[in-house]
Amino acid sequence: MLRSFFISMSQNKSLRAFSEKSAVGKKLSSRFVAGMTVAAALEAAEQMNREGLAVSLDSLGESVMDEAHAHASAAIYHEVLDAIQQRGLNANVSVKLTQMGMDLDPSLAESIVAGMIIHAEEANTFVRIDMEGSEYTEATIQMTERLNARWPGRVGTVLQAYLYRTADDAQRLVEQGIRIRLCKGAYKEPAEIAFPEKSDVDENYERLMLYLSTSGVFCGMATHDETIIDTMRRFVEAKGLPKANFEFQMLYGIRRDLQRKLAAEGYGVRIYIPFGAEWYPYFMRRLAERPANVLFLAKNFFKR
Repeated sequence: MLRSFFISMSQNKSLRAFSEKSAVGKKLSSRFVAGMTVAAALEAAEQMNREGLAVSLDSLGESVMDEAHAHASAAIYHEVLDAIQQRGLNANVSVKLTQMGMDLDPSLAESIVAGMIIHAEEANTFVRIDMEGSEYTEATIQMTERLNARWPGRVGTVLQAYLYRTADDAQRLVEQGIRIRLCKGAYKEPAEIAFPEKSDVDENYERLMLYLSTSGVFCGMATHDETIIDTMRRFVEAKGLPKANFEFQMLYGIRRDLQRKLAAEGYGVRIYIPFGAEWYPYFMRRLAERPANVLFLAKNFFKR
């Protein structure tokens, strides 16, 4: 019930406009969002790198409906890519297609992302195309396939374990050598296309995780679920699987203790660092994913 509530709230335009401008909203979001500026995000990235953690930088925004806004959003990523190269950061970038004008013109979004990949290649890094709601799944995969054919190994995407189709999508992408970030999924989807029960999502996630870790394609397992993480650790030990075959990926501000513990054990850990003024939909989806975060925020709001 709370999940549905927060997903619904993530789409409330009036509340979004108020929250993104209010001091209270910015304070609440600061646990999960690195800051409003590129400088703040880079500072967070450097701190993570000092702790032995890789990062993926995400300039927040989505549902852009004019070309100028799409190009302005891309300019932020080019600034970030320059900084990754200049500062020698262990970092890549994550981008949403709707932020690059997908709803306006898919060819515009593809052209903009292609320019980012060219820049990422020059900076010796990588572009991750984030996955959005199921209405974008096939188009996102197809665009990733086309871009990877032009720049092999420089672009990957995200698959969501709650969708029934994901096992087939994983095999399809792995056969092309395309890197995948596997997550559970944070959008509200109908039972016709997605597992409605958490236990089924978890089971599918574990099955896909074990497949990807032995696929020969380097992939990221995006989860904070310790039960699932422990399954992966036992699998690594039992099979003698090289830890370099994959990495764990976790969100900025969530389970910092677990992030450090896994890195200390020799696992690759990448932290997804979001930043920017358009933080509201992302923030609400984090609350939907893990309602316990609401209690955490309430307890810590008045602490200095």
